[in-house]
Amino acid sequence: MVFSSLLFLFIFLPASLLLYYICPGIRSKNIVLTILSLLFYAWGEPFWVILLIISAAVDYTNGRIIDKFRGKWQAKAAFIASLVINLSLLGVFKYGSFIVENINSLTGLALSFPLLTLPIGISFYTFQTMSYSIDVYRDKVPVQKSFGDFLLFVSLFPQLIAGPILRYSDIAAQLSSRHTTARDFAYGTTRFICGLGKKVLISNYASAVVDTVFTGNQLSSIPVLQMWLGIIMYAFHIYFDFSGYSDMAIGLGAMFGFKYTENFRYPYISGSITDFWRRWHISLSSFFRDYVYIPLGGNRRFQLRNMFIVWALTGLWHGASWNFVLWGLYFFLLLALEKYLFAGILRRLPGIIKIPWTFFLVLIGWVFFYFTNTADILPAFKSLFGLSGNLLSNSATRLLLINNLPLLIICLIGATPIFSNIAHRFMLDFSKRRIPGWFYSASAITYNTAMLFLCTVSLIGSTHNPFIYFRF
Repeated sequence: MVFSSLLFLFIFLPASLLLYYICPGIRSKNIVLTILSLLFYAWGEPFWVILLIISAAVDYTNGRIIDKFRGKWQAKAAFIASLVINLSLLGVFKYGSFIVENINSLTGLALSFPLLTLPIGISFYTFQTMSYSIDVYRDKVPVQKSFGDFLLFVSLFPQLIAGPILRYSDIAAQLSSRHTTARDFAYGTTRFICGLGKKVLISNYASAVVDTVFTGNQLSSIPVLQMWLGIIMYAFHIYFDFSGYSDMAIGLGAMFGFKYTENFRYPYISGSITDFWRRWHISLSSFFRDYVYIPLGGNRRFQLRNMFIVWALTGLWHGASWNFVLWGLYFFLLLALEKYLFAGILRRLPGIIKIPWTFFLVLIGWVFFYFTNTADILPAFKSLFGLSGNLLSNSATRLLLINNLPLLIICLIGATPIFSNIAHRFMLDFSKRRIPGWFYSASAITYNTAMLFLCTVSLIGSTHNPFIYFRF
């Protein structure tokens, strides 16, 4: 089940809110929300929901052992067990086949590996449970003594299948005490609708353009302008898809009384690659910083080595394929060049140069990301830069550009804070004029109703509703 489905919008979500709010106390609310979250996950993964519960039980148990035997060998053993079990689960389900294939390729062996479906969201909830054990071991968070509350932390359906990656410290207090005001609920509703609009009204249509450009076409025969249109629309597809999902998760969290941290801050207006990774998938970047980069030594020693390891792992986290590793190492190279060679130059350049240049570099990175077959990467670059004998343009390319020009303009504007700034200015101006509160409520209701109607019409009229981060 995905948020951008009619089943979720008109059956699961209303029923969940009704059941949640008729419960009288926080304990009963937590029980209901846990059952709903497990049901939500089981709808798409009826068997692997067991794996999620086992993962939660492992880290809950190890956390209790660490707390009970703090400073003793038993605590260290439980900490190591948490890391080994979590990484083993992730390794088997996500990377087992990839590892065996590469061993066979290098050695000439014919080892086999069972065909396992990738449990949805395993990369997200594994990192969450593992970070809890690490923080308990470091004595940064208090141990959770209620397995029910810990299972709720792990399984919360608003962010279960695609993040943002929650840390226990972010919501520990909210598990046992939270209160949702009408203002919080209204904010959550609007934030959810905004994310839904990003996903359904922008990302889905951008994805359709990408499919038109690349699916079933020889890369060497695709005109240069059409190749660039395909990569640009893929960049917008993945941004509006994932940031839209994060908006929906944050909005849903607010409806149920949880406050989640931001996961995107307009990354396509970044003035450098360093700035880009402060704005893109913030929860993942901060996870690798705090749990890999800093423990390796951070900026204090072997900085370049630490960066290399982090970005190789960041790439591999996205998928068991060498193209993702190349994508990660590409950003390692850019970040290293920025840090050691071009930092001074970048500071002096105006934004009108830095922002387009950074966006161009990010687009190059999306080539590595999109073409999961590494054999397609070089032909793709040749076609992008007209080195494969392909045309600059043709009639089909021009027609595709003209038909999708409005969508491209919407994507460009939507990837900036222009709409947000206009809305803020609008509300600020009316606040100065002392417009009554009912006007704000009426404006929000009108906006949300209109957006929900448009999204519903789009979902009814189209079967194209991909969600790219399911595979991660």
